[in-house]
Amino acid sequence: MRINTTGVESWQVPGCATRLVHAAASHPGLLRSHNEDSSLVAPPVFLVADGMGGYARGDLPRPRAVGPSQPLAGLDRVEADDVERAIATAQVHVAALAAEFTSAPGSTLVAATYVLQDDLGYWLVANLGDSRAYSFHQGRLEQISTDHSVVQELIDAGQITRDEAIGHPERHVITRAIGALTSSEADFALVPAEPGSRLLLCSDGLTSELSDTALVHLLSTEQAPEETVMALVDAAVAAGGHDNVTVVVVDVQGEVERATERTQPFPAVEQ
Repeated sequence: MRINTTGVESWQVPGCATRLVHAAASHPGLLRSHNEDSSLVAPPVFLVADGMGGYARGDLPRPRAVGPSQPLAGLDRVEADDVERAIATAQVHVAALAAEFTSAPGSTLVAATYVLQDDLGYWLVANLGDSRAYSFHQGRLEQISTDHSVVQELIDAGQITRDEAIGHPERHVITRAIGALTSSEADFALVPAEPGSRLLLCSDGLTSELSDTALVHLLSTEQAPEETVMALVDAAVAAGGHDNVTVVVVDVQGEVERATERTQPFPAVEQ
């Protein structure tokens, strides 16, 4: 059973030749009775949120984590401040659930917003938790987001490798989140949205099952985003499907001049 599947759609960036072709798919996995993941495909904003099942009612934060970004849909131009306000509002809305439960529900969040700077297109990527954003271009896969997790801290400290992290017993323990950890700040990065590139957003249900090599193989096909998201989800389920899995793929099409800078840090919201 696949749910929340969108067919291939496209959005023309106002005022330029760039077109964003996109699709999303989600599956509850083989071990879960319900899906705590959610996605928002509302150009110029794309988002994946993963409700934290280890806290009370991991399905409850989804609409509160995603909802504040919905007003940005269809806008001709979105600024960094708009994204920061949406995430700050999501923090407040999800944190408010704490009054109803002894353990506050929470959610990861990874969002990519198409923005223009000096007439060049970029992805403004924000993340909290271990849902991820990747850029795929000319056969090269680049992870844009950095996981906020115990396992990532172990990798950074040189105590385990990335391969060892896949099966680590604490791989699902995160250190930042929407709502449950109210002092958490999002990380921001600015990445060129180059023509011919693919953006991948996903919950950890994908990356806990598939290696980077598998992701490269599936993203390298000539398939449209709709077939690509289905192939990614199906592969994660076939590999074990231990968690909900949600995938968004966006192809950047057009002849816009390419930006030359790679990933840049972007100032987070001041708390």
